[in-house]
Amino acid sequence: MGYRVAVVGATGNVGREMLNILAEREFPCDEIAAVASSRSTGTEIEFGETGKMLKVKNIEHFDFTGYDIALFAAGSGPTKAYAPKAASQGCVVIDNSSLYRMDPDVPLVVPEVNPDAIDGYTKRNIIANPNCSTAQMVVALKPLHDKAKIKRVVVSTYQSVSGAGKAGMDELFEQSRAIFVGDQVEPSKFTKQIAFNVIPHIDVFLDDGSTKEEWKMVVETKKIMDPSIKVQATCVRVPVFVGHAESITLEFEDEISAEEAQDILRVAPGCMLVDKREDGGYVTPVECVGDSATYISRVREDPTVENGLALWCVSDNLRKGAALNAVQIAELLGRRHLKKG
Repeated sequence: MGYRVAVVGATGNVGREMLNILAEREFPCDEIAAVASSRSTGTEIEFGETGKMLKVKNIEHFDFTGYDIALFAAGSGPTKAYAPKAASQGCVVIDNSSLYRMDPDVPLVVPEVNPDAIDGYTKRNIIANPNCSTAQMVVALKPLHDKAKIKRVVVSTYQSVSGAGKAGMDELFEQSRAIFVGDQVEPSKFTKQIAFNVIPHIDVFLDDGSTKEEWKMVVETKKIMDPSIKVQATCVRVPVFVGHAESITLEFEDEISAEEAQDILRVAPGCMLVDKREDGGYVTPVECVGDSATYISRVREDPTVENGLALWCVSDNLRKGAALNAVQIAELLGRRHLKKG
């Protein structure tokens, strides 16, 4: 016996990826519903590469009664309107938006990092998926934290335009084309030209000068891993279609060498170490697209602090940063609580 699953926001980048991953991982579904706004109602979308077509249902009239799990990839607005309804109708919501991440009654889960946190889902019947940049970072950091206890993290991100949705990808494409043919470039989705440029600004600015994206990395890392960890983040949008990269510097309480870190990361859940000290001996964003792992390279000791390391990590933000992590949460939920399939 399998589950009845709804994917809300099924026609967006992350929603489509959720459907792909559910099919790819053969998640035990007796029924799968594609749900979206009224604009998409009645259109058809493929369930992964199964050949099965799903007719999109209108979120405004959708009844979650009898559904076991709803994967929400619809943004904070629709989530605020419809996630409590789904939860009240007995359906466990796994939400990809930022709406519930810092709610003390909602677990924020990365299955490789804090699986036990999922047990708190019964308070609201909602589980939160972390920010894409946080998700890949904590997968890389958790096994190192277990070994030597991280005191401080300084991270600079290089985040692809797909993190801003289809509009971000379209803007990079159109601006690149315009530059090549000599047309004028006008930013719309982003605050400045993104083609052949980098923008140190993701989400809104806060009073302390940081952006909300940077704030998310700080508070989510603390909630998922350890509230005592100090985090300083600078989040940058780069002209890459898919795949987030991060340059991370770590300070530990206990001694840890680069070689020890490499040995740990080589076998850590969700991690793939590719770290050859030679030309091309590292992974870049275009190479991680379509893969599920968080790739880690350039592991080296930082001589500027006691017990310091530096590393580079990349991941497909539409997969591990969003869709895959949500499906992994659903799998964990099934194993620990729902007991079907």
